[in-house]
Amino acid sequence: MVKSYLRHGPTQAFGLVCSAGANSVYDGKLAYVPALEDVLVWDVKKGQQLAMWHEAKHKAEVTVIAQSPQKDAFAVGYADGSVRLWDASSGLVVTTFNGHTKAITALAFDEAGARLASGSQDTTIILWDIIDEVGLFRLRGHRDQITCIKFLSGDSSDLPSTSTVPLVSPGFLLTSAKDTFLKLWDLSTRHCVQTVVAHRAEIWSFDLNPNGDIIFTGSAEGELKAWSIAREAMQGGLKENEEGEIAKAILPLSTLPLSSRHRVSQILFHPTQAYLAVQSHDRSVEIFRIRTEEEIKKKQMRRKKRAEDKRAQAKDKDHHDMQLDEGLDDNVNNPVELVDRFMPYLVVRATGKIRSFDFASAESGSKGNVHLLMALANNSLEVFSIPPAVKTKDTPAEANRVYSLDMPGHRTDVRTLCLSSDDELLASASNGTLKVWNIKTTACIRTIDCGYALCSTFLPGDRHIAVGTKSGEILVYDIAASALIESVVAHKGAVWSMHIRPDEVGLVTGSADKDIKFWEITSKIVDKTTTALSVVHIRTLKMTDDVLSVRYSPNGKLLAVSLLDSTVKVFYQDTLKFFLSLYGHKLPVLSMDISLDSKLIVTCSADKNIKIWGLDFGDCHKSIFAHEESIMQVAFERERGSHYFWTVGKDKLLKYWDGDKFENIQKLEGHHGEVWALAVSHHGKFAVTGSHDKSIRVWEKLDEPLFLEEERERDLEALYESNIAESMNRVDQTVDTQEGDATAGDAITVEKQTTETLMAGERIIEALDLADAERAQPSDAPRNPVLAALDQGPEAYVLQIVEKVSSTALHDALLVLPFGKVLSMMVYLDEWAQRDWNLALVSRILFFLLRTHHNQIVTNRALRGTLLPLRKHLRAALRRQQDTLGYNLAALQFIQRGEDSRRTAELYEEENMDEEKVKARISESNKKRKRVKT
Repeated sequence: MVKSYLRHGPTQAFGLVCSAGANSVYDGKLAYVPALEDVLVWDVKKGQQLAMWHEAKHKAEVTVIAQSPQKDAFAVGYADGSVRLWDASSGLVVTTFNGHTKAITALAFDEAGARLASGSQDTTIILWDIIDEVGLFRLRGHRDQITCIKFLSGDSSDLPSTSTVPLVSPGFLLTSAKDTFLKLWDLSTRHCVQTVVAHRAEIWSFDLNPNGDIIFTGSAEGELKAWSIAREAMQGGLKENEEGEIAKAILPLSTLPLSSRHRVSQILFHPTQAYLAVQSHDRSVEIFRIRTEEEIKKKQMRRKKRAEDKRAQAKDKDHHDMQLDEGLDDNVNNPVELVDRFMPYLVVRATGKIRSFDFASAESGSKGNVHLLMALANNSLEVFSIPPAVKTKDTPAEANRVYSLDMPGHRTDVRTLCLSSDDELLASASNGTLKVWNIKTTACIRTIDCGYALCSTFLPGDRHIAVGTKSGEILVYDIAASALIESVVAHKGAVWSMHIRPDEVGLVTGSADKDIKFWEITSKIVDKTTTALSVVHIRTLKMTDDVLSVRYSPNGKLLAVSLLDSTVKVFYQDTLKFFLSLYGHKLPVLSMDISLDSKLIVTCSADKNIKIWGLDFGDCHKSIFAHEESIMQVAFERERGSHYFWTVGKDKLLKYWDGDKFENIQKLEGHHGEVWALAVSHHGKFAVTGSHDKSIRVWEKLDEPLFLEEERERDLEALYESNIAESMNRVDQTVDTQEGDATAGDAITVEKQTTETLMAGERIIEALDLADAERAQPSDAPRNPVLAALDQGPEAYVLQIVEKVSSTALHDALLVLPFGKVLSMMVYLDEWAQRDWNLALVSRILFFLLRTHHNQIVTNRALRGTLLPLRKHLRAALRRQQDTLGYNLAALQFIQRGEDSRRTAELYEEENMDEEKVKARISESNKKRKRVKT
């Protein structure tokens, strides 16, 4: 009989405030921050997590977050090249865009939120139509990773931003990359109209001022340059001036000096206030205040007055000094310089390395203060308040930290984990903090300062925790009091391992000072009413090399010790007499564990192998190459008679093994960094892992059975499908322009075959085969069982299958169809057009198939009999739909005119105004009214 196992599945990761893989967005109250593959929504003031945007089975890390002008709409880019649109109110994915082959590095919405531009490490930019959920085109031209994208509106930006225009609404796109280039793209022609060599090093960020006429770019050399935008040249296109040169739209202005010369990693204008923020240092953000025209004039007047004072003092001096004064006077009347307009205001200093920052988009501060969110690389958030400018110069302006969010996570890597005996509490320790979590709610219930923790364990009673540190101390903490009750200088080197004796009256520690020390757990009197646990040293075992791990056997008879010389020594626990020596690893054994029946010991090493040994004779049952990197920890499952065990490694994986059959049962992916720590449930229900990515993950045992043969077949199928998808992805296919067969050199089609699109294409092919077979049968033949069960005709069945394909994957799914199936699809398109079924989908499929298979279609005369009726029926159906839309539009305009007349009459009656004033008032209110998308 085939042996079955129980599958383990991941739960949501916890211990994260924000990860350092992407930027953060702040709206004045809520912070939208990356958390590895998820996005967390924090109420910064209350310190509460309001939502987690999580998509099942998606494991790629978040790399970019962008907020849409539309309410509650966000675009999130991932490391696998996908872009997902999230609805913040529901926390669900609206649509998924797949077009890039590498990680997304930049996202930008246009002013209306109807288009999205994405840039990637694959050096391309893709423009997406959010309403139609399709990729419009891909722009090529940069030679390195895209770092920033911004939309520039043209004269036609006042037109409604809908998908009914031929391709895209007119406008321009500004992009920067690590190739030192700043490029301006005309979206109506899909060409790059200007390339600026902006810096000698990589451009890491740029931003436009709210007026849209000045660009600031920052480079890796710490240089901040300003550029002006000539709107006339941009709208005029590629036209030559009188000197025969093409007019440039982006012109250099000046350089703005910064307080530090490090990499300018982010530049950001405040959307409404006169502030510019620049990060050119790891731990600080420099704030510039933008002077008003009145302040600039006052500064010029003061400069002129100083020049006049100098002239008055220099009346009796020689002619050379008079010439110098005239030069000073001339400088007063010069145009306004950039340094005069942008004044260094203050420097905001964070407590850690800054990953990103964002101004509050809404008014959040009191008394004119502006709030600035900083997402730090050490898994914390800080909000600073920037005070408004005051006229007095007595005290310089300083930013105050108003909120800080750091309690729900560690600042550094999670190095050790341990579980209480009832599996209710989890203790995690890192360099600096010890945290206790409720394993059911994943809430952090205690946070205590500690040293550099390397190992930990709950003491008997589950009220105290012992922690071994890098400095050689054993720290004993009282969980209820959140206090350190004892600190013992146990070793001269790092305490690498500790383990409780099975009878729970003592513990053993192993250290880098080559000593193994045995401790007795006793109670000591703290005061007259309370007692606390304490550890007392009773004996020491000297070893020949550094001790990396120590373990008691569950029956209490043996003690296993792993040394730096790659061997494992086994001693009798009571007499410390030598019993066995296990050698075979090529590198030191980092961890080991003994099965619950004390028959097997499993060792894991930096040589990437695990070895399973018998404890009776010390023979090696099996050596398995288990991970691609060093294996950090191993632990047996705590079930009677079970020889299943877990391993974690620096290859970011958790693996589940059968120690009797030497089989890998399951490979669990989820962490985005080296996995340092592992703890296994005392009742065999779950395993917990801690990682370099600062996250803690619980892997629960499910009721779903797992068969090894099926698992291997599923892995092979996934590998095969991914290879097919990669081989089908073509990056060099050009896209036709509106005029005809001419191709646009900078623009290509947006295509990316994925497993989803391949499966969707196969489903369409199967539906076409079934429907064709049904239509070919005589009328008295029995119906197909599938169609009979659904009570549908073949035409409706094919339409149902096509409608189930997501809009973003439809084009790629249609590319899977062979030309014979394309001909069958044309027949069904004709049927759908005759019956007025989903005309928008019919038109989209027809135009895509005609464009893709144009050469084969025009050379096939047999298709004439299909295409002519299709053209006739589709035109008639579209004309009927056009008439309906025209009637509805006319009715809406009639209602609007009636509403305007009613409002005009009300204004006449209330304010006794004449007709001209009323029309002016109505036109002003109409300008403020938001556009309604149809």
